[in-house]
Amino acid sequence: MDTTARLASLLDSSSRIAFFGGAGVSTESGIPDFRGAGGLYSADYGEVSPEQILSHTFYDQHPEDFFSYYRAHLVYPDARPNPAHLTLAKWEHEGKLTGVITQNVDGLHSKAGSRKVAELHGSIHRNHCDECGKSYGLADVYSTAGVPTCTVCGGTIKPDVVLYEESLPDEPMFQAAEWISCADTLIVAGTSLSVYPAASLLTWFNGDTVIIINRDPTPSDEAATLVIHDSVGETLAAVA
Repeated sequence: MDTTARLASLLDSSSRIAFFGGAGVSTESGIPDFRGAGGLYSADYGEVSPEQILSHTFYDQHPEDFFSYYRAHLVYPDARPNPAHLTLAKWEHEGKLTGVITQNVDGLHSKAGSRKVAELHGSIHRNHCDECGKSYGLADVYSTAGVPTCTVCGGTIKPDVVLYEESLPDEPMFQAAEWISCADTLIVAGTSLSVYPAASLLTWFNGDTVIIINRDPTPSDEAATLVIHDSVGETLAAVA
């Protein structure tokens, strides 16, 4: 049995699928990943690393530089859902998918039509004033220059994305744990499983089938039921 046929067979026998995805899910939409070849963290930005720029300390101390980098490298307003996002939305509508857990902040799962989405690291589409809490959309941050400020109190408008030194929000973590623990099949895709605490969510899985789809090996490959080192979008579209 070839890989696609085996994947299809495993999914056909599943009734409660949970999906846990990382940056590799969105690369086919033209959004670079972080740790892969040619990824965001592989570029040379001089004395300050991308990890430092995307830290809460840097955001506080160098807001102009932070927002310049953020707009240039983390926001892709023209990106569109690829076959991976569309397939997952289809499965949700068919009642096969318990939910999507994502480490991405691009909002493409929701744009594809998924409603059960736990965004562990937040979303570029949600922003709020650091001072009064007023909510803002993406355009209020992306389509402005310099440090975006609140129209009510003048405070800084901060993207609702989790920076280094910040904790993951409780609600999506609790939701992710619930969906994973209730699933009979867990698909892990487009992630190196090296970012914690998000990667620790896999310990909540009580089912029988773990499917890993990632171009590079992960620390959990040996324990998986099926490992596919290939494109996430193409792999899922083949069994949609």
